[in-house]
Amino acid sequence: MPIYEYRCTACGHQQEFLQKLSDAPHTRCTQCGQETFSKMVTAAGFQLKGSGWYATDFKGGAAPAAKPESAAPKSESAGPKEGGTPACGTGACPACQ
Repeated sequence: MPIYEYRCTACGHQQEFLQKLSDAPHTRCTQCGQETFSKMVTAAGFQLKGSGWYATDFKGGAAPAAKPESAAPKSESAGPKEGGTPACGTGACPACQ
């Protein structure tokens, strides 16, 4: 059920109500008793939780940065070996995987 926020135009009192969509809007202020309660336009008051796409697909930021060349193991032959396999054999480069 949605949460609606109301404000009294007479006394300025604000209050939230948990209501069904089919419920009639509140009109009487709970503070001063006058019929001046009106529904406010506010942001949605809910948070998505769980293991859905919203928690896994947009979390964590960018991929980790690549290692600098000085930290990578050096090999004498940087090109592929015979048969098209890479010379490094470390599994760190996309061609090894």
